[in-house]
Amino acid sequence: MITLQTVILIYLILLNLTGFSIMGIDKRRARKHIWRISERALFLTAVLGGSVGTLAGMYTFRHKTKHWYFVIGMPLILTLQVGIAVYVLF
Repeated sequence: MITLQTVILIYLILLNLTGFSIMGIDKRRARKHIWRISERALFLTAVLGGSVGTLAGMYTFRHKTKHWYFVIGMPLILTLQVGIAVYVLF
């Protein structure tokens, strides 16, 4: 039987892999001057639980690192999520 913790862990792993991937995909599209992933979608992925992957992708691919709202927003989202998790779990 699959536990709730397992489902949550799988969800977070998949969402963080998605966040990391879409940062790389958007960076590649930016270089090729083709259709881009919206900033709203990037932030939504982070807010839904993919903040670690999105933040890692941001610095791995050096993407959106000159935009203050990403440089401040992504770590802020991660901090809030960690705070909520600590509050809920303890």
